Amino acid sequence: MIKKQNIWALTLFSLILILSVYYITLPEELDISSVSNEVKTTIKEENNSEVIATLKAENNDEKEKKSKELQEILTKEDSTNEEKNSAYEELKLLNLIKTKEEEISLKISDKYKVENFVQIKDDQVKIIILMKNHTSSLASEIMDFVQSNFEDKMFISIKFTDEKSYKEQ
Repeated sequence: MIKKQNIWALTLFSLILILSVYYITLPEELDISSVSNEVKTTIKEENNSEVIATLKAENNDEKEKKSKELQEILTKEDSTNEEKNSAYEELKLLNLIKTKEEEISLKISDKYKVENFVQIKDDQVKIIILMKNHTSSLASEIMDFVQSNFEDKMFISIKFTDEKSYKEQ
């Protein structure tokens, strides 16, 4: 039987071999400075979305924690049917909210070409948009757009920020 250590050694050896072949077959006229400029641009874009990614990760962690708690209630043998039904309905609602947040975030990104974070709690929608220059008319337009995605009246708050000012808070 193959041991884990042997599998790791074989995997690393294969990876080194593949990278070596790739390096050897690279065209010589490849401009290293253009590659480094592309890498710098990619890093800068990733830093811009770092705030949004952090907010999304925190929101997902919170929802995952709540989801695990609800699933524990569902799998407990000593839980009553009422508790299980309640946990099931809450879990279903949690998944709907998560889907709605992602859907609205994508729609805002597509329509307004901005990085954003959307969080829905009860009848409140919190939106954080990564943008330095903004107007109240843009905020109003986004609020109307978001409200159009709901049947019920929602309390929508929008916060415009850039990464530097958000990190200082």
